Amino acid sequence: MVIKMNFPTVKREHKKQINKANLGMDLEEAINQSNAYYLNNDIAVIHKKPTPVQIVKVNYPSRNKAVITEAYYKTPSTTDYNGIYKGKYIDFDAKENHNRTAFPLANVSAHQVLHLKNVEKHGGIAFLLVAWNLYNEYYLLPFDVLNDYWQASLKDGRKSIPYETFKTKAYLVKEGYLPRMDYLKVIDEIYFK
Repeated sequence: MVIKMNFPTVKREHKKQINKANLGMDLEEAINQSNAYYLNNDIAVIHKKPTPVQIVKVNYPSRNKAVITEAYYKTPSTTDYNGIYKGKYIDFDAKENHNRTAFPLANVSAHQVLHLKNVEKHGGIAFLLVAWNLYNEYYLLPFDVLNDYWQASLKDGRKSIPYETFKTKAYLVKEGYLPRMDYLKVIDEIYFK
């Protein structure tokens, strides 16, 4: 004899929650994975720079469970990544953009622009890697293009770089498997022709 049991089915709806604390982490993770690939395959040495913090208070509930309860940035961070590729120093920042039509210049700090300007002045390669999340596109924006818009903002109050500028003056970085984001292929096209 077979007993057939009918259990009620529960229909569950799953809504994707956006954790705003981790915005930009996907871009950073793609860059970090690419950098690990470059390092492991002896292509380049590029690392994420640590953010300098001053720890003020630490709670020690037990010896192996210390919790930082108060900390401050020591100095403004310059850019996210630096390293060396084919004998050239590389320095860049990764930026997420959730806007549809333009990249806000407010996403870049004045000290970052000055830092990238100095890198380029001394022969390094300076740029931004910008994720256009609504289009699922990544662009390498050379420093000279960023600087043109930055200088214009100081003169006429311009507040952003149009999406069309990325289409015409920046370089599309394609996402792949290994490396996940091959931005050095774009560097080759621009600087090592």
